[in-house]
Formats: sequence, structure tokens, C-alpha cells
Amino acid sequence: MREQSRKHAQEHVRRRARKPARHGWRTGAAVAALGVMAASVMGTGTLAPNAAATTTPDTVQQGLNALVRSDGAPAALASVRGRDGRTRTYTAGVGDLATGAKVPRDGQVRIGSNTKTFTAVVVLQLVGEGRIGLDDPVDTYLPGLVRGEDIDGRRITVRQLLQHTSGLPNYTKYDLEPRQYRPRDLLDIALRHKADFAPGAKWEYSNTNYVLAGLIVEKVTGHALAEEMDRRIIERLGLRHTYFPAPGDATVRESHPRGYHRGAAGEPLRDVTETDPSWSWAAGQLISTNSDLNRFYSGLLRGLLLPEAQLAAMRTTVPAPYFGRGAAYGLGLVSRPLSCGGVYWGHGGSYPGYETRGGVTEQGRRAANVAVTLNPADRAATDHADAVVDRALCD
Repeated sequence: MREQSRKHAQEHVRRRARKPARHGWRTGAAVAALGVMAASVMGTGTLAPNAAATTTPDTVQQGLNALVRSDGAPAALASVRGRDGRTRTYTAGVGDLATGAKVPRDGQVRIGSNTKTFTAVVVLQLVGEGRIGLDDPVDTYLPGLVRGEDIDGRRITVRQLLQHTSGLPNYTKYDLEPRQYRPRDLLDIALRHKADFAPGAKWEYSNTNYVLAGLIVEKVTGHALAEEMDRRIIERLGLRHTYFPAPGDATVRESHPRGYHRGAAGEPLRDVTETDPSWSWAAGQLISTNSDLNRFYSGLLRGLLLPEAQLAAMRTTVPAPYFGRGAAYGLGLVSRPLSCGGVYWGHGGSYPGYETRGGVTEQGRRAANVAVTLNPADRAATDHADAVVDRALCD
């Protein structure tokens, strides 16, 4: 779930690697080291059955090939939707290093922090319904729950949670045991540490903000966050390949490329596909496809999920250089500059074994998402993935 939680995830992959590889590194099982690296194997761009050429195929395909060949990703996938609504999908590399299986076109991946945008949409829908106030303190909905050293839920607002200006410590920076977690467990880890800064004083990414946002949704609605996402977003937009896995469900339901991790340079890749996702919850638990992400962000920007006032609030940003030069963060939504002018909107996500990057242009007219099956060890590789998205949206 973005770069700052990667080191923690890597440490836990190494810790669990001594146990049998069956259920995933956070369910008490391990990942088998693979002595293969098929980075030189390339796939080709494939056109969806009813699709027409919506972007120059070579530019996107060349970008995916480079992510495999030069950045070491076992596989890379992309989905690009043009102004006419037609979709072109691409693959490169291999989907399973153990078997050499092909990369499934538009396969499911763990989308990490793209989940935050879904969580933010549910919160903002409740704002539009008059059930949550953006500038209400957290204590309005979770009285007495958020207390710690320099931490007080009476001084932190819902808006500050969604915009990462609360000052709450990021629980993924600290050592997590390899077990199943409840959302309250994740919050408790954060509250054992001092606040990073006073609420509203600055911007700093923290997964804890979205755990609290999810808890507020559940308190206000009386339903599980997953149920609210299903009803309010997934079913409404027809996201047929998107779901919120249950705690302890370490599998990926549909066709998918395997996800891999490398502990250090020179070490073999390890398969970390099967993972108990409960440690990420409202901040990063969803599974989806590139095409479903395109549909989600396009629908969001076109006003299909939020009233005008709440969409405007979501797009009101503060500088967020953490996401790259010129990036800005709204309420669960990131804007980045395009090389051809203007900006695009999305989020992106990091999850052990998977990286996703992408977004849509203004009004959601063009969309592109890219996924790779290895968390890059350096920012250069993620910049390369961002460049493929830029290329697809600008061509």
C-alpha cells in the first residue's frame, strides 16, 4: 500500500518463508522460493473482442515489455479505454514462474490503496445523504475511541482522515504479527505511538486514516464496509471482477497472474499470491482488474457515484509530492500532471506481490491502468509504470 509500507511487508515475507508454502505469508504459511526468472519472456498486446484501436498499440506494449525486461517484473498487464468507450488490453511476461503459464488478459490483482478511493466514495455518499459531516470530529461517530499521545478524536475531522492531514501514525510502519486482524487491532497498533503532527498541520500518508474511515462507515450504517461497497459502488457500476475478500480468504477467485516478492538484490523471487488480506482492510483489501478500475474511476469522474458537491470536495487537493512531481491529494483521490497537458485522476496501490498505477482524464473520457506482479525495489520502476499510463492517456 504504497512505498512506506513496503519494507514492513518485505520483512514479514522473509519471516514466513521458512514454513510450507500453501496459504500465504500472513496466514501462517510461507512462500516457496523460485529459482526461475522469466523476465525476458514477452507477451503481445491483445484486443478485446469488440474493441477498436483506441491508442497506438506499440507505445503501451513497449512500456510493458520494458517493465518486464528492464525493471524485473515477472508480468505486466494494462487496460486502456478510449473516448469511444472501447477497451484494449495488453500483457507482457509470464503469469506463473513455476509453470510458465501465460499472463491472463485483464486478470485479477490485489489493488492495494486503490481501495482507499472506494472507501472515500462510500463516506462521501453518506455525507451527501446528511449522515456524516466532513468537518465533524471523529468523536461524533466513534466517541472516546481515538485517544493516544497527542492524539484526540475530538480534534480530528472526517475530512482530515480522507485527506491524510490528521497526523495519525501509520500502523503499517510498525511490526505486524503474521496473523488475522480486526480493524480495531490495526487502530490499536497506531494508537500505541505518538501523533506525527497536529491535525491539519501538514500532509502525510497514513493507512490508519482509512481504517478509521471504514469504522465510521460501519458505525453510521450498521453494515459491514464490504456490504456498503458492494451495494453503493460495485453493483451500481457493474464491476463484475471486483470484490472485498473476507478476512482469512487468502485466495484470488478468478484468473490472475501470480504475485512475487524479492527480499534483496540477487535473491530469488518468492510467490506471495496467497495472502490473508485482513491487515489492510479499508486501506487496501480489494481485488479487481485493470478494466474494472477504469470503469470505476471513469464512473466516479463522470458523476455516477457522487453528487456534484461531494465530487467537488473529493477533487479539492493539497500538494502530495509523495505521489510524484506535481501530484496532489484530494479526499481519497490523487491528481497527477499529464505530459500532454492537464491532469489525470486516480490513486494507485502497492500490495505484496502487486503494483497498480493508473487513472482517468477529466470527465473520465480516457482511462488507463497498469499492474505489475512485483513490488519494485526503487521509485524508478514505479515511475516507469506511471509513464506507461501517461503514454496511454496522451497518445
